[in-house]
Amino acid sequence: MTSPGPAAPASRRTVTAAVVQAGAPLFDTRAALVRAEELVREAVSERGAEVVVLPEAFLGGYPKGLDFGITVGSRTPAGRDLFRRYHAAAVDVPGPEVDALAALTRELGCHAVVGAVERRGGTLYCVALFFGPAGYLGLHRKLMPTAAERSLWGQGDGSTLPVIDTGTARLGAGICWENYMPLFRTAMYAKGVDLWCAPTVDDRDSWQASMRHIALEGRCFVLSANQYLRRDALPSDVRPVQGDSPDTVLIGGGSVIVSPLGEVLAGPLRDGEGILTAVLDLDDLARARFDFDPTGHYARPDVFTLQVDGTVRSTVSGI
Repeated sequence: MTSPGPAAPASRRTVTAAVVQAGAPLFDTRAALVRAEELVREAVSERGAEVVVLPEAFLGGYPKGLDFGITVGSRTPAGRDLFRRYHAAAVDVPGPEVDALAALTRELGCHAVVGAVERRGGTLYCVALFFGPAGYLGLHRKLMPTAAERSLWGQGDGSTLPVIDTGTARLGAGICWENYMPLFRTAMYAKGVDLWCAPTVDDRDSWQASMRHIALEGRCFVLSANQYLRRDALPSDVRPVQGDSPDTVLIGGGSVIVSPLGEVLAGPLRDGEGILTAVLDLDDLARARFDFDPTGHYARPDVFTLQVDGTVRSTVSGI
């Protein structure tokens, strides 16, 4: 009697992911939207991407090197007017820019995570916007703006920590230095994030170590998209502290894609704009979690627990 041969291998489950490295026009929302649409379309139509990540504050802009006339205990009239311009360039959610990107991902049948500056009344928030084949899916507001960012952006609360199930993988986002917050990461791991999207403007070499660490710690793929921004992309009437030469690099890139075992699959990209892509083998998630699952079999709930407040925090309610 002939013994059966080995079982045929299961078909490979993959997702093609892209991280976009580009500079965002500052104080020109229409130009930023057109650029975002072009980049998402290129990533999908020419690179075969199914998931596309754009950098932090791509819509609305990241004003690297501008001080908005702030010193401790004082603000200048010129700085207030610069903030007025920044506020006007932010996007409403919902709003026309969100509608346009939702229409694009519906057309292309892809998922996208887009960094933006959200305008909510008199307050701005740094956000990651989620889109898919069904359109707009939700947002994450940055929990803790870093250093001088706190003069421009408000703090998010625990109600906007989504993990989006695409049907094949689960998308979540940590914006720039949120990635350094261990309790935030733990909460996201517990939600089962598979593709950790990290829109950022941190171009330091140390960022690479953090992205590889999060991939290893969370046993997830990490997709980090950074801006590459030069002085000549800013309006001529602003003066960044880095210098006024047109070719001065304000944000130096470093976009990267990392596997759940910390292996760099694409990047880091330096010295210019571009799109990185990688085919992600989703079975690598289970392979990596075999010996480490940070909120599962490698956790010690008898010793450590984390309570997450996911309620909406509003100053005024009932009206």
